[in-house]
Amino acid sequence: MGDISYTNGISNGNGCNGNGHSVVSYNRKSCWYEEEIEENLRWCFALNSILHTGATQFQDIQLLDTKPFGKALVIDGKLQSAETDEFIYHESLVHPPLLHHPNAKTIFIMGGGEGSTARELLRHKTVEKVIMCDIDEEVVDFCKSYLVVNREAFCDPRLELIINDARAELERREECYDVIVGDLADPIEGGPCYKLYTKSFYESIVKPRLNQDGIFVTQAGPAGIFSHTEVFTCIYNTLRQVFKCNPHSLSCADVVPYSAHVPSYADIWGWVMASDTPFVLTADELDLRMKQRIKGENRYLDGKTFTSSSTLSKAVRKSLNSETHVYTEKSARFIYGHGTAYKHNQA
Repeated sequence: MGDISYTNGISNGNGCNGNGHSVVSYNRKSCWYEEEIEENLRWCFALNSILHTGATQFQDIQLLDTKPFGKALVIDGKLQSAETDEFIYHESLVHPPLLHHPNAKTIFIMGGGEGSTARELLRHKTVEKVIMCDIDEEVVDFCKSYLVVNREAFCDPRLELIINDARAELERREECYDVIVGDLADPIEGGPCYKLYTKSFYESIVKPRLNQDGIFVTQAGPAGIFSHTEVFTCIYNTLRQVFKCNPHSLSCADVVPYSAHVPSYADIWGWVMASDTPFVLTADELDLRMKQRIKGENRYLDGKTFTSSSTLSKAVRKSLNSETHVYTEKSARFIYGHGTAYKHNQA
């Protein structure tokens, strides 16, 4: 969970405040954000100010002005994105599937309320229509108001914003899409999103809504050397059960896990891309498509970077190859934390 702590240099001698939450001691009063990453491990950084805090029908929301990472969006006590490095996450989520697709025109975003995923998608010259479906209108309106970097994307006529549950919206619609993007909150126990990581959802709703050569990509949680077994490996294995080689066709499915270090997350982060059409582009071919298709220059991702991102460490590859767990509603896995944020004032 996320915790905002204030300290004026007073400590009880063991580095903790009365509630057991760590306090960083300075000679002058300072303000810190603290998030519990796992049991016995917390991530903490200094704040300039708290710009907004509140609660919607679905989740708690905070906008913080942090000293190391600029403005940071926190939902349900988990940091979602930070101004200085969100481009790593969003370029990694969006550009690999768009570049591997031969001619992606229609895109469906599940979630994506802050607008950064839509921003990156709309940089592609082939894209004609982006549907962004987020369940929480208050979060979307909040991000429209506060996240200046995405205002142009929200005004783009190619973007259609829908406020609804992504599952219900995909079930309701008859059309199919070239790319479906899962920019969902992490699967947290008690949270609203974990059902959108299940085999039944991928199998009965996502895959039937993909056009021929269609690609699905999802964020897949922490993928570090110690954290990758929380949800990353089982999301990968679940998609492998859904996107299988077709014995009646010459084509074979491809499911590609990849990862990148996102400094504000204090970890490596993972994504999984899946299609019934194999991914065969080289680094040079990806670079050529970037020059031809994308307006402006990426800050993080190019062909060599994607090749590196999809070349995982020995330990992670071993876990991916040996993973047998399939993500279902009855056998869900969750990342650490229970998704509540609160403030604590240190006298």
